[in-house]
Amino acid sequence: MIAKSMIPYVEGNSAIRAMFEEGARMARQFGPENVYDFSLGNPSVPAPEEVNQAIRDILDEEDPLLVHGYNQSNSGYEDVRTAVAEHLNRLHGTSYAAGNIIMTVGAASGLNVALKTFLDPGNEVLAFAPYFVEYSNYAKNHGASLRAVPADTETFQPNLSLLQEMIGEKTRAVIINSPNNPTGVVYSEETLRELADILTNCSQKLGHTIYLISDEPYRELAYDGVKVPWVPDFYPNTIVGYSWSKSLSLPGERIGYLVFPSELDDFENAVNAANIANRVLGYVNAPTLIQRAAARCIECSTDIGVYDRNRKTLYEGLLDAGYTCTKPQGAFYLFVKSPIEDDKEFCAIAKKHHILVVPGSSFACPGYVRMAYCVSYDTIVNSLPHFKELMEEIQAM
Repeated sequence: MIAKSMIPYVEGNSAIRAMFEEGARMARQFGPENVYDFSLGNPSVPAPEEVNQAIRDILDEEDPLLVHGYNQSNSGYEDVRTAVAEHLNRLHGTSYAAGNIIMTVGAASGLNVALKTFLDPGNEVLAFAPYFVEYSNYAKNHGASLRAVPADTETFQPNLSLLQEMIGEKTRAVIINSPNNPTGVVYSEETLRELADILTNCSQKLGHTIYLISDEPYRELAYDGVKVPWVPDFYPNTIVGYSWSKSLSLPGERIGYLVFPSELDDFENAVNAANIANRVLGYVNAPTLIQRAAARCIECSTDIGVYDRNRKTLYEGLLDAGYTCTKPQGAFYLFVKSPIEDDKEFCAIAKKHHILVVPGSSFACPGYVRMAYCVSYDTIVNSLPHFKELMEEIQAM
């Protein structure tokens, strides 16, 4: 019998993965060209050729014991962390060094390392709905619980008035994600300033630091000239989690990093604890070959123009078919209002039209559905008549 603690995880298995697996089954049955799968945020743009060349060069040029061995530090290679720090300094005018960076096994492990560093059993984490489905499980991994701050469905900016009401003695961390999965919204400077003021004041009143964890795997995926603010500029007790999964189309390589600003309360203990957390959680250190490749490709990026064309085509096509949604500023998702109250029922009806989307209730925001437009352009174009037929069926109900 499995552990009792795992039963809720099994029962609540990710709707995104379940839908993706359903898409694979339907593709075998009906042909992949006849299935419009918008379920999984899996990059559809290849990694830049520079990444492939960097890997070949590293294998040819560098000491194989270095390339394939354990790191001396669980933080990762010092020269790689220095490259990351200098890159961030160029972008944001910061003064980071290798000691501010911990290399991680993608963004997911980074979030778990950060939460392991700061959470005790019984603590609470707050996250703004809609949020990535796994955040709740990550908090549970460390004996804490996650509470959802209800969504502001007018703007999908963080609902700060409700946040202030929900912060209490047990609150230890707040997670934000911008550009946001699933809405594509970028949190504004005004929002971040107000959020910082709330967290500063509440930390002082409670007598303990409330840490802000900024999950940023979509940082480079922003459109129409929108700038993604650097969160530590607004709140010094911020830990930034990053991944190259989206910016370099490397989700399978599991490579990312955490940023611990020197201004962080109890900085040295926090970094030491995070290093230990990286080890005791089983990651040991980030994949060594890909660490070195990422350092060589740190100024590279994928062609987000492909995602931008998909974004515009799908957004305009859905509006034309009668759907309502917020135009995304970043990432590669559309968050669409369900034409019927029950978003799960809508997803079931959509499946009859060979359209696969994820219910907003999986992101703590029922009444909406998420569509990942990181698919081929043909999939976007060919799906639009089916979205119209789906809306016509809904309107006739």
